[in-house]
Amino acid sequence: MKIRSIIFVLLISILALTLFTTPQQAAEAGSVDSDASYKGDVCYQIITDRFYDGDSSNNNPSQSAGLYDASQANWKLYWGGDWAGIQQKMTYLRDMGVTAIWISPPVDNINVAATYGGTPNAGYHGYWARDFKTPEEHFGTWTDFQNLINVAHANGIKVVIDWAPNHTSPADVNNSSFAENGALYNAGSYVASLNNDPNGYFHHNGGITNWDDRYEAQYLNLADLADFDQTHPFMNQYLQDSLDIWVNQNIDGLRMDAVKHMTYGWQRAYNDDILRAKDMFIFGEWYLGSYSDPLYYDNVRFADESGTAVLDFYLNQAIRDTFASGQSMTTLQNAINKTGADYKYPENLVTFIDNHDMSRFLSLNNDSAKLHQALTFLLTVRGTPCIYYGTEQYLHNSTNGGGDPYNRPMMNSFNQSSTAYQLINKLSTLKQTQPALQYGSHQQRWINNDVYIYERKFYDDVVLVAINKSNAWQEISGLYTALPAGTYSDQLNGLLGGHNITVNNGGGNNPIGTWWLGPNRAMVWSYNASEPGTPQVGSVSPTLTRAGNTVTIEGQGFGALNGSSKVYFVNGGSQYQASVTTWGPNRIVVTVPAGVLAGLRQVKVVTSGGASNLYDVMVLTNQQVPVTFQVNNAYTGWGEQIYLTGNVAELSGWSTATTAGNNPVFGGALGPAITYGGFYPSWKLTTSMPCGTTVQFKFIKVNSSGGVTWEGGSNHSYTTPACGSMPTPGYVTVNWQ
Repeated sequence: MKIRSIIFVLLISILALTLFTTPQQAAEAGSVDSDASYKGDVCYQIITDRFYDGDSSNNNPSQSAGLYDASQANWKLYWGGDWAGIQQKMTYLRDMGVTAIWISPPVDNINVAATYGGTPNAGYHGYWARDFKTPEEHFGTWTDFQNLINVAHANGIKVVIDWAPNHTSPADVNNSSFAENGALYNAGSYVASLNNDPNGYFHHNGGITNWDDRYEAQYLNLADLADFDQTHPFMNQYLQDSLDIWVNQNIDGLRMDAVKHMTYGWQRAYNDDILRAKDMFIFGEWYLGSYSDPLYYDNVRFADESGTAVLDFYLNQAIRDTFASGQSMTTLQNAINKTGADYKYPENLVTFIDNHDMSRFLSLNNDSAKLHQALTFLLTVRGTPCIYYGTEQYLHNSTNGGGDPYNRPMMNSFNQSSTAYQLINKLSTLKQTQPALQYGSHQQRWINNDVYIYERKFYDDVVLVAINKSNAWQEISGLYTALPAGTYSDQLNGLLGGHNITVNNGGGNNPIGTWWLGPNRAMVWSYNASEPGTPQVGSVSPTLTRAGNTVTIEGQGFGALNGSSKVYFVNGGSQYQASVTTWGPNRIVVTVPAGVLAGLRQVKVVTSGGASNLYDVMVLTNQQVPVTFQVNNAYTGWGEQIYLTGNVAELSGWSTATTAGNNPVFGGALGPAITYGGFYPSWKLTTSMPCGTTVQFKFIKVNSSGGVTWEGGSNHSYTTPACGSMPTPGYVTVNWQ
């Protein structure tokens, strides 16, 4: 990302020198942990308008008067929550164990109501943008936003902003006076709207009717929201420039809205630009409607290769089915097994019980004991847990089943003695200090319909968790664990009825004698091994990078920086040494070395104690630019799909691999390409490409059995757009040969 202010660059440089000369202080009070990795974090999602009113002067701003409801009777208008309110409750969040807050989209939303069925609706949720370069006046000013960032950082809390570059606001193609009709503004200046779009900044393809169709999902309007053409040169530049402004406020992460509804290639190029400036964590919302969602594997590949991790909707459904709806504990185990096998980086997934788009847990099942069990699971399973605001206060409203907007009530209490609040605090504290919870494997140790006992393990660090969701005592026999011999206390201090356990002998698969697990109880036991002599890598973040970018390596046994301390990027028999920015016993920050070839590479840490395990990352060729490839006259038989391959890493290096079983091959041929209605037999897909590079490529047909049919003739050749501060997206069209 281009940082345009020299003053800002100098300030960042000074800050970097301060932080990097004292890496051991990174987790102390008054600072935040790594922006690149959230493995040890507990995230807390806040609907800004519904959390706390800290400044009543912004409740009914003049430019958008009438969108505030002081009575809180209209659930679709503003109720007064703001950034000042979040700031004033920062100590409450810190004491709960929250280390990252995800706040509503902060950008300016529509200033007039969108009226449906006689009921006025406002953009209180943040997803009806009008100006991406201006803060929403109901939430506060730039000063208020910066104050929020500063206070959060002073309390060791990261700030993640929700970012929605898919669309603006509701529009009606048949009524240009509806609301603002999707109007877009550029720092206060009108740009275009859906019905006044002479330059083609928006898609004009109607609304989505088939949510499982790839073309409709990416090129049609989501819920009547005016849909951007992100690859239009102006829109590409506008969306990058807008995000620059917010990143320069020193935010710590991004939650990307509606990633299913934008092209993979544009998003990867967008992420590349972000990560060039700051190696922050980026995660996105790819909604999955069921365990058998037809686009599940598209979501897997997106999460693996785009630079955007995803919210774990698959595990979310399993959590809700198991704890709220009474399904067997095997539902959880099956979800863990499947996602662990399908995703390349399951530890990067963001896990959750509920959020702003679904009924709250307690609206499904108003049983606090089941909620406590679900929280115990959430906070001890792989991934970064994200808790929806008010869960710790049992906040819910079950009107009409508790869905939108009734899943967004005003925060009702800030009681720090609730069981859920205390539970989150205890498990957050454990997660921050226990590598097994940050990077560890997951193994089922004992299971039946109502009991799930599982183990997280990272080398010699071990956590054992037991949950009984039934109303009956359960006899546990034949339980084994990697916990060494000894007696272990419940890390929850008996909060959910837990007790000590004794492991009888050592050796790695150790027996625990027969015992009884009480009804509706959960308990957690932990063992932290001594610091290893050999380095052990648990995480490299981000997993999408290129030469000159910084990456953060986390694990243990790194020791102190000395002449033996090295980090290498490995490419088969070759290895390239990275320059070290900071080196601590558990975290290293390095710059990706020049010369390392693009493609899947491995990161290795070497110390006087030896060499670490290898950790995969995807290295890009150079600066990325979105390019749309279209092939015409490509007729397909039943079950055939069109893919793209070529000579650079971004085109899979001539790979024809598409799936292993059902799962997409990491780094394989790109696709499937999409077509729609009258476009057949034309197909297209957008990918990110190295700028200023002449590439060779071909399309291939892949049948349902994996058989490949190549185009005939010579390779197609294309020179991608020139590099620069903002490369113009490219478009290339060929005929099937």
